Amino acid sequence: MTISKPLPAVSFQTARTGVSAKANALGMRPMQERAYNKRGEQYLLIKSPPASGKSRALMFIALDKLHNQGLKQAIIVVPEKSIGGSFADEPLSQYGFWADWIVKPQWNLCNAPGADEERVDPSKVKAVGQFLASDDRVLVCTHATFRFAVDALGVEAFDDRLIAVDEFHHVSASPDNRLGSQLAAFMARDKVHIVAMTGSYFRGDAAPVLTPEDEDKFEPVSYTYYEQLNGYDHLKALNIGYYFYTGRYLGAIEHCLDPARKTIVHIPSVNARESTKDKVSEVNEILHYLGKWTGADPVTGFELIAQPDGRVLKIADLVDDSDPARRARVLAALKDPAHKNNRDHVDIIIALGMAKEGFDWIWCEHALTVGYRSSLTEIIQIIGRATRDAPGKEVATFTNLIAEPDASEAAVADAINDTLKAIAASLLMEQVLAPRFTFTPKSTGPLPDFDYGPDGYQEGKTNVGVREGDGQMHFEINGLVKPKSPEASRIVQEDLNEVIAAFVQNKTVAERGLFDEETPPQELTQVAMGKIVRDRYPDLSAEDQEAVRQHAIAALNLTQKAKGMAMGSVSDDDGELRGNTSLLEGVRQFAMDVRELDIDLIDSINPWQAAYTVLAKAMDENTLKQVQAAISAKRTKITPEDAKDLAGRAVRFKKERGRLPSITSPDTWEQRLAEGAAAFMRYKEEGRYA
Repeated sequence: MTISKPLPAVSFQTARTGVSAKANALGMRPMQERAYNKRGEQYLLIKSPPASGKSRALMFIALDKLHNQGLKQAIIVVPEKSIGGSFADEPLSQYGFWADWIVKPQWNLCNAPGADEERVDPSKVKAVGQFLASDDRVLVCTHATFRFAVDALGVEAFDDRLIAVDEFHHVSASPDNRLGSQLAAFMARDKVHIVAMTGSYFRGDAAPVLTPEDEDKFEPVSYTYYEQLNGYDHLKALNIGYYFYTGRYLGAIEHCLDPARKTIVHIPSVNARESTKDKVSEVNEILHYLGKWTGADPVTGFELIAQPDGRVLKIADLVDDSDPARRARVLAALKDPAHKNNRDHVDIIIALGMAKEGFDWIWCEHALTVGYRSSLTEIIQIIGRATRDAPGKEVATFTNLIAEPDASEAAVADAINDTLKAIAASLLMEQVLAPRFTFTPKSTGPLPDFDYGPDGYQEGKTNVGVREGDGQMHFEINGLVKPKSPEASRIVQEDLNEVIAAFVQNKTVAERGLFDEETPPQELTQVAMGKIVRDRYPDLSAEDQEAVRQHAIAALNLTQKAKGMAMGSVSDDDGELRGNTSLLEGVRQFAMDVRELDIDLIDSINPWQAAYTVLAKAMDENTLKQVQAAISAKRTKITPEDAKDLAGRAVRFKKERGRLPSITSPDTWEQRLAEGAAAFMRYKEEGRYA
């Protein structure tokens, strides 16, 4: 068994301003106040990280809709029963609000007996109908119960009510997603209010959460990770990284799992290649590594593991489901509100499919995930388990333990997929954690509420403004296309991370960006990103599509270039590359070092450049060469769609330079433009274009 050095792909240092926890006169924290200010909207979409207070924000909004906006009832819909506890009674008047949040016991269907199952529960569907016929105001149920109730009762039965959907990323515009179809029907009828809440708006599949038409109806409220983490009192840093290992993961995990740190371990699915196919034995091996088993606590069900120094670890096993009574004791102990602020209640949680979204353990310092999960959303949710603020907790870490490929072709393919997913999550988290960027064309003047430093705004130089409070930065970029339509402006302001998520999740694009040295960066930044934007927003004009493309690639590449510069200047005691201690410092450094920031420069940066540098240090050199060879062998010909795009860019090249691109040029991008133009003419002659 071998294991690579731990290399943090992302490191975020917080300012610890304490703003995140400060409440106004009504008892609202900053995100809650921001959402409450939009309480009059019929359709409200709250995008906010874990621990920012979305549940309580919904309480404030729902009470106003019930008391001041004429709605009859509020129905709170959560993905699983354990999350229903977030919407239990809350004495909001103690904190300054004008009403308390009260859910009568019979209407919190998440507390009713039974498991979270994807099948109809007639008693719960009947309870929803009884609630709708009652004078009571609030009901809490699971997504599954709500879906079956809507099927049974019809959308019209919910007229004049608020439907609040927690963990909204479970919804999809796909016809196969029943909840998504039902919400579309509610919006078509237009007789309900909807509040959608999510800590991660990214889906792991190709289907969008909402159709563009429905999404346009929602008023967004965004609260960024930057604002949330920077406003903490205690947490100083969040590190995200990965190890590569060979052999069994159970032999490698001891290099990552520190018994002294509060940790959630997610072992691999039994269907994953990392799994031994015996999940219970895997847990037992982990327990054996941690120390000597001395029994189980009869009250909590926690496993008790003695340490050599006399300390006893309390470990919650959520993997073994052979004894339902024991499992129920463990879950009840973890959710016990009496121990929410007790750091010594539990030390390590070992889970497989549980302890992700909605799971609140503020003391968690380390989220250790073995193998890869099904989506970026799942990874972001797991990372969110470690980002709660708590006294004495200064550093939070997410570690992904990934198997290196072996000599077989099938294993190489599987390992490449896992590696690409790890890097995609890393790139996306860098965007999530970085400041929000505002881009304007050169010499349009500064934004008035940005700080441009001691020299102020100066025409003719690269101007970078910073607004520390909400983590925004303003850049002037020469040649930038401004969005013209309201929809394009909304996408640029609110949805760039969704565009970037689609880009970094594209397996073919990521493979070429990381492992194919012959691919010019512009083929990724212009052609591939351009196609993603066109596919995602087909109704935008060509100019607006280009504006969205430029803004998305500028946000991604500014972060990546800044990271690469900062990493290049930081080494550990052995001279090895290690992660930068502050991504934000790198953003500022890069921006200040560039005298003329233009879109052509941004397009010439390979978005995976910095990630490859990390990967090259983390992965065995021979394995990396093997992966590169496998990817290079898959290089595809130019498709008709890409040829058309390249031909259009070749025309622009001729207008700018007075000549056509040359196939013999030493510049790989110019060569690709020439190849694309030739392929376009060939396809045109073949009648491939309508």
